[in-house]
Amino acid sequence: MAAPRYKTLVDAFAADIRTGRLAAGARLPTHRALAAREGIAVVTATRVYAELEAMGLVSREQGRGTFVRDIAVPAGHGIDQQAVATDAVDLNFNCPSLPGQADLLRRALREVAISGDLESLLRYQPHRGRPQDRASVARHLVRRGITADADRILITNGAQHGLAVTVMAALDAGDVVAVDALTYPGFKVLAHALRLDLEPIPTTADGPDPDALERLCATRPVRAIYTMPTLHNPLGWVMPAADRIRLIEIARRYGPLLIEDASYAYLVENPPPPLAATAPDITVHVSGLSKSVATGLRVGFVVAPSSMVPSLERAIRATTWNTPALTTAIACRWLDDGTVDRLEARKRDDAEARQAIAGQELAGLPLIGHPSSYFTWLPLPDDARADRLTATLARRHISVATAEPFTTSARTPQAIRLALGSTDLDSLRSTLRTVRRVAVEDAFA
Repeated sequence: MAAPRYKTLVDAFAADIRTGRLAAGARLPTHRALAAREGIAVVTATRVYAELEAMGLVSREQGRGTFVRDIAVPAGHGIDQQAVATDAVDLNFNCPSLPGQADLLRRALREVAISGDLESLLRYQPHRGRPQDRASVARHLVRRGITADADRILITNGAQHGLAVTVMAALDAGDVVAVDALTYPGFKVLAHALRLDLEPIPTTADGPDPDALERLCATRPVRAIYTMPTLHNPLGWVMPAADRIRLIEIARRYGPLLIEDASYAYLVENPPPPLAATAPDITVHVSGLSKSVATGLRVGFVVAPSSMVPSLERAIRATTWNTPALTTAIACRWLDDGTVDRLEARKRDDAEARQAIAGQELAGLPLIGHPSSYFTWLPLPDDARADRLTATLARRHISVATAEPFTTSARTPQAIRLALGSTDLDSLRSTLRTVRRVAVEDAFA
């Protein structure tokens, strides 16, 4: 169904304010002037401005008119997400941590300090990582279902850096990249910076619509397909094996590179084989340890076709020369001694507990997610405003993300994403209770 006329006007004003087309301090038309310009009733114009004020985008001054507020872009809006306030409960970003991880780091630092190769960690490292470190990653990837020679592995400063060097090595400005209609905001940042042309693919309950993807590839020169087949962010689905095969068939037929983001894949036990296991010659697999171990441990890895390794290595050299040797050495010790496997298992249990709490506290709301994910997606009714709900929660010191950072299509759905991994369980339970109360009052009334 088409959105009510006043909702369309609200969306248009909101977009103009956030992008700067309507500058802070600008005076908006009077209610009567807006009504005459748009062919609507004065009462409808009043409703438009009331919505914008509730969203925190405008302010009304008695006797003077309605003005665009001088605001910083709130967390969860736009491509540049901001850190949350120190007094807010963070349901916007995920920083999953477990008790005892600091002690693991202390122990690892002591072990590195007395190791025989400490001096070597002070020197420049090979751009794509030391051979022994790449071999550690290769052994780890076998447990993820990927058998890859260490020569096809490159170590990066986290998965985001892995995505960046992949895009730099494989694509040029203006290239068409197929992405999900809702996708990881970090890839949107890369696309914006490198001037890629993102083409949104509608999603089904299990992943991107393969028929829509094939139609796109048949009509446009798609150079790459960016996908999260195992634990999609933000929707949490796991692509079935048959759909993965169909995706690979489409890529082989039309020629685009597959960019497989596996940052959250560790949370799913026994998923279908990764794309890189089935189609290693056309897939770049990107993952890391920031989510599975610690967000401050910026160690990622890329598995690529052999033909792409030289260009990826040049991109690493251009952006960071090499990954920090100390953190890489610690990470690879933990890969080899089973620490990473143990932490991943504990985090799966932790994520399941948090999802269970979300299911209890938000019961009856239309949640979308995976039972062992660190986030859940809450679609809102069509006549609700995610911006308004977000602003209301912010006044209660709760930070959440709207759909805007995740959206690649022209129409942004009314929804919020709740990150569950950055607060303790008791605080999570009480915070979600508040989210439910506000959502029911504001959006589901």
